[in-house]
Amino acid sequence: MDIKTYKPTTSTLRATKLEDRSHLEKNSGPRNLTVSKNQKSGRNNQGKITVRHRGGGYRRRVRKIDFKREKFDIPAKVLGFYFDPNRSAHLALLQYTDGEKRYIIAPKGLKKGDTVISGEKTDVLVGNAMYIKNIPSGTLVNCVENEVGRGARFARSAGQSVTVQGIDPTGKYIQVKMPSTEIRLIPVNAMATIGQVGNEEKVNVKLGKAGRRRNLGWRPAVRGMAMHAVQHPHGGGEGKGQVGGQAKDIWGNRVGTKTRKNKRTDKYIIRRRRVKRQPDSKR
Repeated sequence: MDIKTYKPTTSTLRATKLEDRSHLEKNSGPRNLTVSKNQKSGRNNQGKITVRHRGGGYRRRVRKIDFKREKFDIPAKVLGFYFDPNRSAHLALLQYTDGEKRYIIAPKGLKKGDTVISGEKTDVLVGNAMYIKNIPSGTLVNCVENEVGRGARFARSAGQSVTVQGIDPTGKYIQVKMPSTEIRLIPVNAMATIGQVGNEEKVNVKLGKAGRRRNLGWRPAVRGMAMHAVQHPHGGGEGKGQVGGQAKDIWGNRVGTKTRKNKRTDKYIIRRRRVKRQPDSKR
């Protein structure tokens, strides 16, 4: 994927960098592979805001994506690539030989007209899916399951990939290296797709103006330092003031506090993600 830049005729366009979607299909894709999406604006079933700064934006439809790849040994042809407003990665539309059409996350290097297949063991080609135990060590994969038959959970966003490292001594799991450098155990019969997720230049996109962010469903966020002392731990003070001490969120929790509380899956983590060392203030 390429990034589009613009002539600096205005101060906004000077910093604007957007996706080049010229290689995507102009139509919106099959209607029967989408469902309606209700606007929730960050509210739960009680009407309370649980996710702040959300609301408004364009109306969207949810694309039905095949995260399981359970149609074994049936070749599928890539009809084209489509934009999905609900995720950073692009979608590839597959048509199987039996006539069925399905969306998958488009991996890097897959081209229109290519043929992909899924099964217990297939060729190690971009877009093919198989049991992770049959994938050679060192291979980059995406859309990896963490439970057999549940569907892909890891490496689904733009540019992400997981590295297969080899079988665990128990023989029941495969060791994989996550994008965060964390090493986890994955069941041997979990499905994974060969290749890295495409649209890897998504991280270089700069919206350029507040209006584009509003169109994506984000509402303005107020700095804690600009609030009153009763509204935020950073609030109050004369003039612009200072934070003073560790940065905190609106509820008084330290920014950067670990929030993981899922002890049920701790046994599947061999090595935690690396923690960046704080620079020595004395130097």
